[in-house]
Amino acid sequence: MYQKDVVLCSASRYTKKYFLNPDFQNLPKEVQDELKIMCVLFTEEVGGVILLMFDKGGNLKLMTEAEEDDILYDEIGSELKIRKLQADKRELFEQLESYYKAFF
Repeated sequence: MYQKDVVLCSASRYTKKYFLNPDFQNLPKEVQDELKIMCVLFTEEVGGVILLMFDKGGNLKLMTEAEEDDILYDEIGSELKIRKLQADKRELFEQLESYYKAFF
């Protein structure tokens, strides 16, 4: 297992790019697609950057960031959207945590 936090994937409204950590290329294509759609839609709705990361214990964390001068970033909306994703995608996130703990 890694000794530090590991990014699973991220998306940025600023660069209009999505990133999937190459260490996770073995995830099923359907899971990769679901992560990509989820992250890109999130940034299109609230702006900023979203990161899905595993902590040292293998727990999946969802984090958002925004540039300091980004007046369009919806901080409250991002927190609400994160909570909704955690509820709606709970099963997926639990499976990703199990995958991470088993293979890393």
